[in-house]
Amino acid sequence: MANWNKKREVMQHYDNIATVYDTQYAEEQEAKINAVLDEINLQPDNFILDIGCGTGLLFKHIKNSTKLLIGLDTSLGLLKKAKTQAKQYHNIAVIRAEADHTPFKSKTFHTIFAITLLQNMPNPAETLREIKRISRDKGIIAVTALKKRFTEKTFTQLLENAELTIFTLKTHSKLKDYTATCKTTTPKLSHNPR
Repeated sequence: MANWNKKREVMQHYDNIATVYDTQYAEEQEAKINAVLDEINLQPDNFILDIGCGTGLLFKHIKNSTKLLIGLDTSLGLLKKAKTQAKQYHNIAVIRAEADHTPFKSKTFHTIFAITLLQNMPNPAETLREIKRISRDKGIIAVTALKKRFTEKTFTQLLENAELTIFTLKTHSKLKDYTATCKTTTPKLSHNPR
């Protein structure tokens, strides 16, 4: 119940600030987006998820680099703004859903962006498990973590515990977040000879 209460508080917070979100946070969000996009080579046949998409700031950056981009968020206020952005593009859709229990089949997405998501989740490890579940094998996951909530060590450990292989980790002093690009890994099976 405590997890749902935290999620409801976060959803209500973002609903309340939806009209000023871009004015307040767009510059910071753009910096995080650019930091992770520098590390990713998107393919035009990819299926991409922007989990915690907010107002859809990522959309314009990758509109021509994907077959389908889905923006997902729980905040109806933010999604209304994201829907306005999505209408400009034929390959972008938005849905309202919860990040820990997405409505997607396993191994759906080539690339998943989770920018400014983890600090809003009551159990970031659970969120990462769900992200990994819907990511294809060797899929790319771009994720950020607020420095006020995570140390570099706890963020790295969280990603490793989720069986994600970190191939870049940025701690740029101008960003309030750590940014990481990861690949999903398959757990190693122990070989037990008989």
